[in-house]
Amino acid sequence: MNQLSVFQSKNMRKDKFDGMRPGWTIKVFQKIKEGEKTRVQAFEGIIMSRKHNKEGGATVTVRKIFSGIGVEKTFPIYLPTIDKVEVIKKTKVRKAKLYYLKDKSAREIRKKTKVKEAIS
Repeated sequence: MNQLSVFQSKNMRKDKFDGMRPGWTIKVFQKIKEGEKTRVQAFEGIIMSRKHNKEGGATVTVRKIFSGIGVEKTFPIYLPTIDKVEVIKKTKVRKAKLYYLKDKSAREIRKKTKVKEAIS
């Protein structure tokens, strides 16, 4: 068996983004290793896209606004360093890729998304 098939057989079962849709607000907890220490870093934002469904190279793009600047992070869904994913808010949107949100203000984004349910 080659290394790719060994990795896939070990990690393909752990899809922590299963069932999550674009428009939902999530918080991703990722383990960061700095020297000998490890810590967990949280990244909270809106799912802009989910690509390649459940393949080995599938990704989820999450966007948040920090100090007035948009920050996007793309997470491979089978990344072993992702500790957990929490759903903060579920919203309903009409498109699968929300790239148009890059040009919108926070007020316009709230208008474009309809709150389905807030999770506490």
